[in-house]
Amino acid sequence: MLLLVVRRRMTGDDAVAIVTGAASGIGRGIAEVLANEGATVVVADIDEDAARETADELSGETMAVPVDVTDPDETNALAEAVVDEYGRIDILCANAGIYPSAPLNELSTDDWDDVLDVNVKSVLLSVQACLPHMKAREYGRIVLTSSITGPMVGYPGWAHYGASKAAMLGFMRTAAMEVADADITINAVLPGNIRTGGLDDLGEEYLDRMRASIPKGTLGTPEDIGHAVAYLASEEAGYVTGATLVVDGGQTLPESQLALEELE
Repeated sequence: MLLLVVRRRMTGDDAVAIVTGAASGIGRGIAEVLANEGATVVVADIDEDAARETADELSGETMAVPVDVTDPDETNALAEAVVDEYGRIDILCANAGIYPSAPLNELSTDDWDDVLDVNVKSVLLSVQACLPHMKAREYGRIVLTSSITGPMVGYPGWAHYGASKAAMLGFMRTAAMEVADADITINAVLPGNIRTGGLDDLGEEYLDRMRASIPKGTLGTPEDIGHAVAYLASEEAGYVTGATLVVDGGQTLPESQLALEELE
C-alpha cells in the first residue's frame, strides 16, 4: 500500500507567522496548528504571562510579544520586533477579539467603542504594521478571524460584536484589492460555535443545546479553525483572496429547527 503524505508549504520551512490573541482560545488553536506545520510562530497577546506560557508549549521556534492591538505604536513595535528577530513576516493572523454580551437597551457607546476597537481597529493597525515588510518581499498571507455572527446570523446581546465581525469583511474586500499586485492575500475564516475554555462555564445542558443546533452534532475546536487558517496561509492558496471560509459544522445550513428535526 502506498502512503501519500501531502503537506502544505508555509512559504518554505521557515515561514514567520504572527498570531494576535494567540495566548488562548481560537488564537492558541491557530498558533498550535501553524507551529505543527513548521512555521515560526509569534504569540502576540495583551496578556504577557499567558503569551509566554503558550509560546513555551508550542513546537518549534516561537516568540512571545505582549501587545495592545488597539495601539498603533505597539502594533508597529510588534512588527519591527519580529523583523529584527527573523528578518521577515510571511503570515499575519489578525485574531484578537472580545465578545462581551449587552442587550440593546443596555449597550453603551463605551461598550460599542471597546468592541469595535479590539475587533476592527486592531485589524487595520496590525495589517498596516505588517504590510511594508510584506510588500518589500512581495509576499504575504493575511488571515482574519471573523465569525458567522454578524456576516451571516445574529444573536441577542451581540449587536456590537456582530457589527464588528461584519465590518472586518468590508475592510478585507477592499484591502485585498489594494495589495493583490504584491502577491499579498487577505482572507477570513468565519467560525461557528467553537469549544473554548469560556464555553465550559455555561454548563453541559447549555452545550447540549448548542450541539443540537449543528448538523454535525458537535462543537468545533480551536484546531478546526487553525487548519482552515493554515490553508489560507499556505502558498497553495495564492489565488484565493478577499474570500471567506465558513467553519461551523453546518450550523448555518438549516432554515429552521424543524429542518434539523426532519433528520432525526
